[in-house]
Amino acid sequence: MKSINELQNEVVAEFTDFDDWMDRYQVLIDLGNELPPLDEKYKTEQNLIEGCQSRVWLQADMVDGKAVFRADSDAIIVKGIIALLIRVLSEHTPEEILESDLRFIDEIGLKDHLSPTRSNGLLSMIKQMRMYALAFKAKENQ
Repeated sequence: MKSINELQNEVVAEFTDFDDWMDRYQVLIDLGNELPPLDEKYKTEQNLIEGCQSRVWLQADMVDGKAVFRADSDAIIVKGIIALLIRVLSEHTPEEILESDLRFIDEIGLKDHLSPTRSNGLLSMIKQMRMYALAFKAKENQ
């Protein structure tokens, strides 16, 4: 299993292959299209991420001591963004997720190329994933 930092390095390498942001958006769209569909039973109010302009559902489960994330969105670019976050954070321990510095977002220039509302949505997605990690960690320590 690759570390969060190794996965971030892969994402940065993939995106820096393209100078043009239209090409980078295409990478995001492809990632969104590759995201496995989220079971309808998880598309609930409580799985909706607040602070996102589009609808984003995030399901988190603990599997063998690791947080496993699944998600979906009704907006294709947003779906690509959550797919990136899942690729980097899913299947890691809550500690690894909480200690990670998600530098790849700045390194690929993602925040600079999102509208302010999408940028807020991105922060909300990260916050929600960290909240799940915190909750899982608290459960472990009971």
